[in-house]
Amino acid sequence: MPKLNENYQNLKQSYLFSEIAHRVAVYSEQHPDRKIIRLGIGDVTRPLTPLVIEGLHTAVDAMADSATFKGYGPEQGYDFLRTAISGYYARNGVAINPDDIFISDGAKSDTGNISELFASDNVILIPDPVYPVYVDSNLMNGKKITYISGNADNGFLPMPDRNVHADLIYLCSPNNPTGAVYSKSQLQEWVDYALENEAVLLFDSAYEAFIQDPQLPRSIYAIKGARKCAIEFCSLSKTAGFTGARCGYTIVPKELIFTASNGKEMSLHAMWNRRQSTKFNGASYIIQKGAESVFSPEGMAQCRENIRYYQENARTIADTLTKKSIPFFGGVHSPYIWFECPNAMESWEFFDYLLEHAQIVGTPGAGFGENGRHYFRLTAFGTHENTQEAMDRFEKIF
Repeated sequence: MPKLNENYQNLKQSYLFSEIAHRVAVYSEQHPDRKIIRLGIGDVTRPLTPLVIEGLHTAVDAMADSATFKGYGPEQGYDFLRTAISGYYARNGVAINPDDIFISDGAKSDTGNISELFASDNVILIPDPVYPVYVDSNLMNGKKITYISGNADNGFLPMPDRNVHADLIYLCSPNNPTGAVYSKSQLQEWVDYALENEAVLLFDSAYEAFIQDPQLPRSIYAIKGARKCAIEFCSLSKTAGFTGARCGYTIVPKELIFTASNGKEMSLHAMWNRRQSTKFNGASYIIQKGAESVFSPEGMAQCRENIRYYQENARTIADTLTKKSIPFFGGVHSPYIWFECPNAMESWEFFDYLLEHAQIVGTPGAGFGENGRHYFRLTAFGTHENTQEAMDRFEKIF
């Protein structure tokens, strides 16, 4: 009989969004006549932009001609897309070498897989509340986690404690689930802390395109010293509506070199390249051609039209919560609105209440950690009509 990875026993019985889907399915079966409005999972509703569709069609046509057909592609991603991403960063004032960019099928995969590069006895620092993939992927590998508290007092933006050592640090800004955004000075403090501890900062910038204030950093590499300590993950899921198309990227600077226990220097860039070449087939040529269109000035302008649409939804939700005097975070530089459950309810209790009395689906904060137990997340990714209807229902029950 094989020995199993018993670390899986340390995971919750089901992934957060699987449990939500199960509860909604049961309710829907019992009440087939009731219209359910889903503002829970962060899935987009706007279609892909015209330039992206044009890029996809061009690639499909290329695959139909033996002269332009593409077979296996580079696991690191095609040069045309890596160069386009580098150009996008440059327009935002950040220099990134295209060779440091690895194309993937989304940030979720890479944030989960990156832990393979690190030994199991590292001190891993993760904020609470947090995107569950950071936690679960480390628990699957038997790694121990030290949590830092995000709460209303610190605006759900925990800062480093110089009395606590860390080897790996996970940060997400704009944050999922809270929508909070770190300032440049706050991120500088985190980079300085990582450098002092010879730690690696794992920075998730999946929601950077929602930042409206030019003073707020879109990339960790806008911070002095970050290239010596940080890996950045990003996704086109929310920026360009690629939740179904699947494309993202990870930036691993060549400066990230550390000394192994045997005294040999090891490059995280080389290790990630080796890992991807061994375990990842690469994103498809067709998808990468569509993604290339996102990063041109015109392509990004089209994406921003969709982002503005979602930001209007966020304002609709925020206005309703303000009217009801319910404290909340996010909703400005983020598609997520994180609010305190009314009437001192716990978040799963509130989930059931909202589903039963208003047929609205959100995400219980407890699914993101202990500090989310009395909080709830709504997303702005619905249609204008459904978002407004959901808030009209919300107002009637509170």
